[in-house]
Parts: sequence; C-alpha cells; structure tokens
Amino acid sequence: MPQTYTVQSEAAGQRLDAWLTAQLESVSRSRVQMLLSQNKVLVDGKEVRSSHKLRGGETIEVLGDPSPPPLRAMAEEIPLEIVYEDEDLSVVNKPAGMMVHAGSGATDDARNRGTLVNALLHHYHQLSSAGGELRPGIVHRLDKQTSGLIIVARNDATHLKLAEMFSRRQVRKTYIALVHGNLKQDSGTITAAISRDALRRTRMTTRRASGGRAAISHYEVVQRIESRFGRFTLVRVRIETGRTHQIRVHMASIGHPVVGDTLYGAPGRIAAQAKGHNAECLSLERNFLHAAELAFAHPRTAKPLELSAPLPRELQEFMEKLQRE
Repeated sequence: MPQTYTVQSEAAGQRLDAWLTAQLESVSRSRVQMLLSQNKVLVDGKEVRSSHKLRGGETIEVLGDPSPPPLRAMAEEIPLEIVYEDEDLSVVNKPAGMMVHAGSGATDDARNRGTLVNALLHHYHQLSSAGGELRPGIVHRLDKQTSGLIIVARNDATHLKLAEMFSRRQVRKTYIALVHGNLKQDSGTITAAISRDALRRTRMTTRRASGGRAAISHYEVVQRIESRFGRFTLVRVRIETGRTHQIRVHMASIGHPVVGDTLYGAPGRIAAQAKGHNAECLSLERNFLHAAELAFAHPRTAKPLELSAPLPRELQEFMEKLQRE
C-alpha cells in the first residue's frame, strides 16, 4: 500500500532523501535513495531526485519498498595459494583475514571485496552454481580469521557429491590450535551441542538447554608450553561435524579458549607474568586456528586425497616469541 506524507513548513530547505529517512522507521538513507532511483517516491505526483529541496506543504507518496538489485559475486584479481586442482575441484590455502564469501546483507556498492570467491572467479571464471550467486563453488566454510585448507567445487556434479560427503562425515578435517592453559588430558572428545547465543547473536554457545545441533570435536595434545606469558597447549583437533565456530566454542566451553579469539574469552593482549617482564605483552591479530589437513576420496574417481598446509608465518613467529627465553 502507498504511504502518503505531508511536508511541514519547518522542513523547508531540507533535502528530500534526508527528510524521508527521518520519516521512515528502520529504513536507511541508502535505501531511501534506492526508492528514489527506482521512481517509487512522488512529490506532488512528480518524480524527483534525491537532492530535491523541499519548500513545505508538498504531498509525498511512497509507492513501495526498495528492491535492491540481486547480488552477484564479482571477479577480483587476488593471489591464491592452490594446494591441489583438477577439472572437478580445487583445494586452496586461505589466509586469515579473508572472508570466504560476501555476506547476504552486503549492498551492491559494498560487496565485501577481497573474498575468496572474488579471487576464485578471477582465477577459474567458472565454478559450481549449486551454492547460489554469492557463493559459487563454496561447499564448506572457514571463519574469516581462520587460515587453512578449503575445498572448492568447479562444477555442479562435484558440488552435490562433496556436499553429500560432508553430510555423511566422509571428509576428514584436522586443525592446529593453540589454546590458553594446560589441558589435563593428552586427548579427549567434546560432544556439547552448539546453538546461537540468545543474547549475543554473533556468538555461538554450548549452554542452551535445548535446540542445539550435534557437534563432535576430538583433540590431541601436540605440545605443552610453559612460558613467561603463562601456560599454553598446542593441539590437533579433528572435527566430525562442521558447526559455526565449532572448535572455538568447544575449546572455550572446557575453559581453554583459542589464543587470539577475543569473542570467546581469550585476552586481546597477553602480559608477561615473570618478574622483570612486566611491561612485555604479546598479541595476535587473528585466531591461532589453522585448517592443516584434509583427507577425502575424490568425488568422481574415488582416488584418496590427503592434503596439508603448514602453519602460516605469523603463527610460527608467534610461537617463537612465546617460547623465547
């Protein structure tokens, strides 16, 4: 239904887009400008520009809702570290800080440039379409601040087969993580269900009584570290499921958050605890979480694939600083 407004005299001299933004609740100025560009706003029955100056007394008609153009991922020339590729699939070592794909809330003029999908489209030109126009080729994800191996489908048949393999837990995914504290057991399994935090929607949690999704993480201690910055444990974690933030949530749930993961309780700065080092601090601008290994049968040939990626330089350097006497 069209909405009709009358401009009060005190609004004389205001830009139409600014005035209309103030009238429409929960509608941003960019969306108002979209309404105007789509000729869905009339001033005294006439189409006008966003910058139209009001004089007071006009009748404003809003004829509908703004309809953003459908988002499509755009090719962008960004270097890729390709660990494996053939005509069906590719495995890429994603750096920390790179999003896998643009968010669904991105606008046409802010597409979250610099994503893995942008880089893949430039390199391959053609990827599977089964994941939608914003996520071509993407079968599974890694968090923005997590580095490591990710599988990309280059055609729809491969995409569907890989999705089935992930669903059946036929892809073995192993991560390396550095966590705060000294894990008591050399190995263990965490099976706490994961759901979205009811209060902080950017977080996941294991604390809700119901509604969570099953999640299984197996960890194994690689190294225990006693340092002037405190105790830490380097672990290998194999996940059977792929829930959002799974390893980060699971490790935090047992009191050992991933280093650098301030969303789940890790400190942003780690202060030295030994005498004489009081002013010394360490910080990590990403999570110390790396998808180090992938093992699966090729979806078309059934050939076993076992792929790995070493810790990136910034994580190696952090370990050296942590253990430096």
